[in-house]
Amino acid sequence: MKGHYFLVAFAFLALASSLASAYDPSPLQDICVAINDTKTGIFVNGKFCKDPKLATAEDFFFSGLNVPRNTTNPVGSVVTPVNVDQILGLNTLGISLVRIDYAPYGGQNPPHIHPRGTEILVVLEGTLYVGFVTSNPDNRLISKVLYPGDVFVFPIGLIHFQQNVGKTNAVAFAGLSSQNPGVITIANAVFGSNPPINPDVLTRAFQLDNNVVKYLQSRFWWKNK
Repeated sequence: MKGHYFLVAFAFLALASSLASAYDPSPLQDICVAINDTKTGIFVNGKFCKDPKLATAEDFFFSGLNVPRNTTNPVGSVVTPVNVDQILGLNTLGISLVRIDYAPYGGQNPPHIHPRGTEILVVLEGTLYVGFVTSNPDNRLISKVLYPGDVFVFPIGLIHFQQNVGKTNAVAFAGLSSQNPGVITIANAVFGSNPPINPDVLTRAFQLDNNVVKYLQSRFWWKNK
């Protein structure tokens, strides 16, 4: 009888261990609402796969990251992504790449987060001031000035930024640990959401005058038109 109890207990622990090691797949898009009727489904967590026998070199290829981008815009930077939308062969591989061009005298990739990926950035040209902020309650800023050849890591989900503090154009490349890491630019999301967040919410959250909040919202609404 004791042997029987031992076997039952062992089987239970083995099951518990297997359940503990299981986990939900990481999301590859912002939302994926479950449905009961599969005929109305349009997305999966990722993309549908081509028959491997039909894959070609073009499915794994992208050209043009050597071309400088025009940074004449309000923030003074341009991000050129190379994710699963540009290289279909990245599907399920958990990796992507971006090129970032920065205008001189303060061009920046403004504070943002990647909800689905850690970023590792290498500077090719120029001088960048970069950093990220840890989560509550510390909200600690970890920052550094980078020069060509320097590498910096931005952990997944943390607010981070880069700014060109030099007098010439700057260029960086960054790898991300997701085929579709996503990006949420803080200012755009908070002050430029569609529809707008009630100004009363932002007035209290940021401890600003209500008219200041409305002004800031007016500066970003066009981005979501």
